[in-house]
Amino acid sequence: MKYKRILLKLSGEALMGDRQYGIDPKRLAEYADEIKQIHELGVQIAIVIGGGNIFRGIAGASNGMDRVQGDYMGMLATVINGMALQGALEEKGMLTRLQTALKIEAIAEPYIKRRAVRHLEKNRIVIFGAGTGNPYFTTDTAAVLRGVEVNADVILKGTRVDGIYSEDPEKNKDAVKFDYISFEDVLKKGLNVMDTTAFTLSQENKLPIIVFDMNKEGNLLKICKGDNIGTVVNI
Repeated sequence: MKYKRILLKLSGEALMGDRQYGIDPKRLAEYADEIKQIHELGVQIAIVIGGGNIFRGIAGASNGMDRVQGDYMGMLATVINGMALQGALEEKGMLTRLQTALKIEAIAEPYIKRRAVRHLEKNRIVIFGAGTGNPYFTTDTAAVLRGVEVNADVILKGTRVDGIYSEDPEKNKDAVKFDYISFEDVLKKGLNVMDTTAFTLSQENKLPIIVFDMNKEGNLLKICKGDNIGTVVNI
């Protein structure tokens, strides 16, 4: 396997499947199957999942809600998604741990770096919930931060698009897909890969990002084996 330890970033919206909001059990089960394929081959897996299918703090703020309050609500949404994913993974026989940046001892361990690394070494899947635990930071930033902290080999950003394009491929059919692009070129071209804080943190720590289509069966396994799937962002 090309990658021994990965940080998989999933969007909350991805869990909706064909629904308008909430969690689609069918999509959860599909993701669990994809994750199981690489888990059985010994890849150590950490996961950060967004909360946009339930609540977005920034959207709440745009409707007059206090931004800090909204962001904390968004963090709790990521915990709900983390619990749902944990349940789906354990149903398929995988050992998991949910760690959260906010203390919710009844349902999850508090985030402790050394404990998280130990779980990974024991081949338990670790799901990180509640973002960074701070308002004004996205789950993209949380994903890169946790990836750096647990010494992941790569950030795998699973989306509904098969990579990074020169323009939005859903709006312009002539948009060009990049197989490889440097951090510097992403910034020069103003491409929307992750928010700036997350992207800069990844660049500073020389942690590559792969953006790929998580909904295509087998993609996760192919990436971990080293196949050219999606777009690689590196130095």
